[in-house]
Amino acid sequence: MLELTKENFEEEVLKADGYVFVDFYGDGCVPCQALMPKVHAFADAYGDKLKFTALNTTKARRLAIAQKVLGLPVMAVYKDGEKVQELVKDDCTEESIEEMIKSYI
Repeated sequence: MLELTKENFEEEVLKADGYVFVDFYGDGCVPCQALMPKVHAFADAYGDKLKFTALNTTKARRLAIAQKVLGLPVMAVYKDGEKVQELVKDDCTEESIEEMIKSYI
């Protein structure tokens, strides 16, 4: 799972070929921390078919706001620089995340 920063977000997500899964999380976000092992397991299971990345919004707040991430957790899929799907807050369940991932692999 690739850790995103403000320096590499454009190259790794917005200019990437194919679909890119982005886990927007925060250091103090309890639901984010609870989902993290599951998201890493999905990355291990499906990483050969979908690019998995994560952005710590605590360290890149302005970038997160620019991507219209206003609450956490947020799981999103990008294609050709555009967000094509996202799950926000209570919609971020293990089942819904896996369903979203499977629709892009």
